[in-house]
Amino acid sequence: MNRRTQQEMEEIKEQEDDYVNASRGAVDKKRTRPGQRFFLLIAVCWLILLAIMGLRIYLTSGLSEDNAKQTAEILNLKTRNQELETEKKNLKQQIQDMTTTWKELNVSRAQWSIDSYCLGNTDEKCQPCQKGWRLTGLSCNAYNNPPSSGRKTWEEAREDCKGKNSDLAVAHNPAEKEAINTGYWIGLRVEDGKWKWVDGSDLTDSSWIPVPVDGRCAVFYKGRYIWSSLSCGDHKQWICQKKALTLSV
Repeated sequence: MNRRTQQEMEEIKEQEDDYVNASRGAVDKKRTRPGQRFFLLIAVCWLILLAIMGLRIYLTSGLSEDNAKQTAEILNLKTRNQELETEKKNLKQQIQDMTTTWKELNVSRAQWSIDSYCLGNTDEKCQPCQKGWRLTGLSCNAYNNPPSSGRKTWEEAREDCKGKNSDLAVAHNPAEKEAINTGYWIGLRVEDGKWKWVDGSDLTDSSWIPVPVDGRCAVFYKGRYIWSSLSCGDHKQWICQKKALTLSV
């Protein structure tokens, strides 16, 4: 009986030892897989490396594209700057040419004016008014009395005077009023409900002319009124006026 018990105990012990040995073997097998861990580590490193390389390529391509755009913009700005510099030089030259032409024109006109006042006079002296103009006080008047077909509206008459470096006549004093002929356009018309002279001054004595009405201009007329009010579209003779040449003695 005791022998059998001892034998069973020995068998149980052997089974326990086999189990323990089997467990240790399994543990040892798990511990003997460093190659798999190394492979996994290498794979992870490669993935990280590939990700870094991909990111670097992406960033490099993006920077290259931006650099190319910036370079193109810089070149465009340089080209535009050169064009502006060229335009500036051309404009400066044009201004210089225009200034020179303007000066030459002024000199020519001044010489023409001197000649027109001074040349051809029998007494070989310069006159205060050009030929065809009459001296009245400090002004020179030109009386334009063409045939009926050549007569002008008030605006047309004024344009003709401006072309002669003058304007329609004004009459602020008795001498100027006396010099104006009957039936000629003068530089007086209605503006903003008032009679105004072409020099910008108001008519001081409105008792000499009818009530101002838009579209009306004045002519000299010896009758009830000194100035007569007519439609500015009528065709009349006209008087041009400019300052007389001041002569020093």
